[in-house]
Amino acid sequence: MEIFDMKGTIFDIHRFSTHDGDGIRTTVFFKGCPLSCVWCQNPEGISLRRRPLYFKNRCIHCKMCVEESVSGGMKFRGDKLFMNIDSPEDWEHLIELCPSGALAMDSREYSVKEVMEEIRKDMVFYRHDGGVTLSGGEPLHQSEFALEILKQCKKEGIHTAIETSLYAEQEILRKLLPYLDLIYADFKIADVERHKKYVGVPNQKIKENIKYLLESEKRDQVIIRTPMIPGLTAYRENITEIAVYISGTDPDVSYEILNYNPLAEAKYHLIGKEFCFAENPKMYSKSQMKEFESWARQGGVSNVIMEI
Repeated sequence: MEIFDMKGTIFDIHRFSTHDGDGIRTTVFFKGCPLSCVWCQNPEGISLRRRPLYFKNRCIHCKMCVEESVSGGMKFRGDKLFMNIDSPEDWEHLIELCPSGALAMDSREYSVKEVMEEIRKDMVFYRHDGGVTLSGGEPLHQSEFALEILKQCKKEGIHTAIETSLYAEQEILRKLLPYLDLIYADFKIADVERHKKYVGVPNQKIKENIKYLLESEKRDQVIIRTPMIPGLTAYRENITEIAVYISGTDPDVSYEILNYNPLAEAKYHLIGKEFCFAENPKMYSKSQMKEFESWARQGGVSNVIMEI
């Protein structure tokens, strides 16, 4: 198979992004993640399996999908439409049939060639500190596909970044590292049992990979991140322990404290899951973020990054 024909599953390609690295960027969202964070910002990206979505606010109740459904995948009960994604329907047919766009797949397969065609649309912006960021999901979960995209970007002189949980074999990191200009790596929870409970896996592999990165030649291009999730990550002991670990590995480490993002809640009904909060919290105030910063500094980090 030709490299350009290699395919991966992507759930979004976001153009004109200003939050995933310097300048104006194109962010490619890879589907599939080995973690199961209860607060996940992109829950549609966790499963590698492609699935249909139902946007009820777009539905005009024409019932065309119900009439064409052969296995009970689409049914009306009263005045509400219900979708059973496990039914062996021809979902592509039903989606194409829908006149209002209420049905859609959550992702699609792209070849390396097709992803690069999308990336090149914004080449003019990459000359002014912009570039491409691989995100997800988890890009390392489709590592060979990610590697080929990164290689092609470097051939074309495009700045590259990745947002990763680092839950992968170290050999995968070794392969990708030469083609990366910036690495955002998450360290969510220091306590191993709490990490397993709220993230779904132990954190030892993540800690080992953070150490590997912070001792590598690319350490100056690494930014460790912790999202501030109320009651789950945003507490003194957690931030201090993370700071102690990363500053103990690299005294000059860059550590970014990310404010809570309440927008993820709206995505959960699309995939039939409950959000982790019964009442969605608000973003933290400037003074609260400053307090988090002080905890990180107490743990030994001098280079703390925050957007307030």
